[in-house]
Amino acid sequence: MRRSGDTDRLKRLLAMAMTAALSVTAIACSPVTEPGGTDGSDGTTADTEVVQSAATTLMLETVSTEITPTNTPTPSPSPTPTLSPEERVVTVTFTGDCTLTQDYRSSNRQFDAVVNGDMEYCFKNCADLFRSDDLTLVNLENAVTTQTKHKDNQYIFQMKPENLEMLTISGIEAVNIANNHINDFWQDGLDETRQNLDDHGILWSDDHYGAIYTTSKGIKIGMVGLSNDTNVGQVTGIIDDLRSEGAAIVIASCHFGQEGVYEPTARQKKIAHELIDYGVDIVVGTHPHRLQPIEKYNGHYIFYSLSNFCFGGNYSLSDPDSVIIQCEFLMDADGSECVDYRLRIFPYSQTSTRPGNDFCPKPYEWESEDYFRVMARLEWAQGDE
Repeated sequence: MRRSGDTDRLKRLLAMAMTAALSVTAIACSPVTEPGGTDGSDGTTADTEVVQSAATTLMLETVSTEITPTNTPTPSPSPTPTLSPEERVVTVTFTGDCTLTQDYRSSNRQFDAVVNGDMEYCFKNCADLFRSDDLTLVNLENAVTTQTKHKDNQYIFQMKPENLEMLTISGIEAVNIANNHINDFWQDGLDETRQNLDDHGILWSDDHYGAIYTTSKGIKIGMVGLSNDTNVGQVTGIIDDLRSEGAAIVIASCHFGQEGVYEPTARQKKIAHELIDYGVDIVVGTHPHRLQPIEKYNGHYIFYSLSNFCFGGNYSLSDPDSVIIQCEFLMDADGSECVDYRLRIFPYSQTSTRPGNDFCPKPYEWESEDYFRVMARLEWAQGDE
């Protein structure tokens, strides 16, 4: 683009040239390119608009006439937004394995009979807690599909798509689906599970796809999942993508370890430590069906196993202990980085009635024997936070 020169200045220069009986060669303007830009689009929808400007300089070419340059004011930098102390706290709630159905091949439809179509039943004792936070994330250990062709495993879990309302009505916004039952109905069942979760507005992540949840304060939480046969190197690209897309917090859900044991395996520790070393903020473990200790490693928490929470495949519980953990991520002034953590521990039973399993978790009584047993298995004391 070209700009015209200053008309008055041109007239004065011409007059001076005529008085001195000199020939004027030329007065012209150099071409000026205005600052432009792109929308930064990479095929995704941008969440924010980047507003930047560059000063445009107009240059005049003259003969034997010196033009005094005009100083271009330096643009004032945009102020960095500062969050209030309350806005710097991001609360995320975690629970263990949720299988909201019974074994697909069993003639005993006990879960369906007990729940009896009541979408609020399973989480009625904790839904208020789930709704009070910024995000609730659980491990969903069943396919959500109408497929009939399945693997020949010991247990096969298939959830009706309409029963996903159990999650949405109770304030559960996100699930990990990197686990050993999500493929019970092969790839078609997995594809349908992902689509059904999308259709119900439930975020999901696994070892192939990450997810980002944006809180009401505008802080982005990234999620990635690992199953028991996933190595950290398989998900580093996902973690990088989550950070590049603005995730200020990254959560790794790991379905790993050995079933029925109360201590993490060497491989669990190796995977969890590698994830923290790579930049994950917190590691949340499931799969052993038992509680395992909480570890603080290099300033970051690792929950090796949160046990089962609401598990429709178990009609009789040899160990009903479970837990809900709320983590308060304390962010820096502009919400771009987590700088500290606080934990709140809620010891729970997987059932409201004993013996048996009524698929309705309830909190243990404060400072009861059951309460302290859960805290001991987590190796956590009330004074730890």
